[in-house]
Amino acid sequence: MKTGSVLIIDDNHDVLLSLRLLLKHHYASVHTEHDPTRVASILKQTPYDVVIMDMNFTANVMSGEEGIALLKHILAIDPDMVVIAMTAYGDVNIAVRAIKEGAVDFVLKPWDNDKLLATVSSAMQLRESRKEVAKKQTEVDTLKMRQKALALPLQPIQFLWKSPAMAQIDHIIERVAPTDANVLILGENGTGKEVLARELHRRSHRNSEVFVSVDMGAIPATLFESELFGHVKGAFTDAKDHRAGKFEAAQGGTLFLDEIGNHPLALQP
Repeated sequence: MKTGSVLIIDDNHDVLLSLRLLLKHHYASVHTEHDPTRVASILKQTPYDVVIMDMNFTANVMSGEEGIALLKHILAIDPDMVVIAMTAYGDVNIAVRAIKEGAVDFVLKPWDNDKLLATVSSAMQLRESRKEVAKKQTEVDTLKMRQKALALPLQPIQFLWKSPAMAQIDHIIERVAPTDANVLILGENGTGKEVLARELHRRSHRNSEVFVSVDMGAIPATLFESELFGHVKGAFTDAKDHRAGKFEAAQGGTLFLDEIGNHPLALQP
C-alpha cells in the first residue's frame, strides 16, 4: 500500500508533469505547484512529508536566491520538513548552499529516474525518523507532566457537610462520579468548586490516575489551544520544541478546568 506525500515546486510545467508521473506510482499523494508565492498557504493547510523544489523561478535568473528564500520560509513553517533542492546541471554551488541552509539533498536537472527515486526514498525515511523522534519527545513530555501531577497528592480536605442543600450535592456526586460524564460546577469564588471536583475524582473509577487542575484565568487567550492541546515545534513563532497538552496529560484521569467562565465565549465550547 502506497504511503507518503510529496509536494513539487517548479515554474516549469513540463518538469512538474514528469515528476508527478514518475512519483505517483510510488507515493500515496503527489502534488505540484508552479507559483512559489502559494507555497506557504499550501503547507499550512496540508502536511507533506517531502518537498522537492527548484532554486530559480524567474526567467533568466540563475542566482538561486529565490530558492534560498523559499527554503528558509518552508523551514520556518515546519522546521522538520525534508526538502530536496533541484538545480540545473552545473549549479552545484547553489545546491551546496541549499544544503547549508537546511535542505537534505539535491537533484541535478536533467535527472536520472533511479537516482531521483533513491533520493526521495531516503528523504521519506528521514521524515519518518523525525516524526518518530517528535512522537517520542511528546510521549516523554506527557509522562513527565503525568508524573508531576501524580506526585501532587489530592488535597487533604475532607468533604464535610450538614445542610440539606449539600446533601443533594453529595447525592449528585454519588450518581455522577462512577460515570465518564462531563460535569459543570457552578458557584461563587471560594465556595469550593475544586474541592467538589477532587471529590468527584476520588469517588470515580479514575481515582488511581492523575487529577490535572488548570487555572484558566492564568492562560492568555492566544495560548489557549497550545496549553490545552499541545503543539509541535515550529507551530508558531515561540514554539521551539514539542509540548504535550493538558488533555493528553490527563488521559485516563480527570481534567479540571478552573474558572473556564473567565475565558471568551468563543473559546469555551
